[in-house]
Amino acid sequence: MIRKGFILLGAMTLVLFTSCKDDATKKINSADIADAANRDAKATKFAAITFDKTEHDFGTINEGDQVETTFKFTNTGSAPLLISKIKGSCGCTVPENYPKEPIAPGDSGEFSVKYNSTNKPNLKTNTVTVTANTEKGREIVRIKAFATPNPELQAKRDKAKAEREARMKKQQAAQKAAGATSGAAKQAKTGHEGHNH
Repeated sequence: MIRKGFILLGAMTLVLFTSCKDDATKKINSADIADAANRDAKATKFAAITFDKTEHDFGTINEGDQVETTFKFTNTGSAPLLISKIKGSCGCTVPENYPKEPIAPGDSGEFSVKYNSTNKPNLKTNTVTVTANTEKGREIVRIKAFATPNPELQAKRDKAKAEREARMKKQQAAQKAAGATSGAAKQAKTGHEGHNH
């Protein structure tokens, strides 16, 4: 067994030395070096988004109001800007009308964001994520609003909450009762098993 190990080790060493015999520097093609340098130079060129604002505050609105704002931006990078997707953090925040064509360095664009405050009372802050060919790959802007609660909607929410809590208390009481019943049954069974009949 040890002899086979030495033979295997010797064979591997022989293969290793013979494969390293060729000079690797002779295999490098100067055209490949130029292509790699060109590719690396392009990889350092990115588009960059500079927004006129990164947050918009709608202020105080009434719950149920639908409001809209526009975010303007400029490509301050060294490559054409390509926006692949813009997405809101929830269904109440909907970005629209973003440019689908490349935006050259120095040029500007914009997109709108609609916010629906129905069932969104009080202060809410949401994000909008812009996926693009910038260095980070994603840029984020925010919107916020304080929606004064609608009395009718608030009454419905309070009623639904009270009904949920009542259902939960009923379920907990039923589980507790079922646990007590099964515990008493187990105790009676184990007490009965000790007798010889």
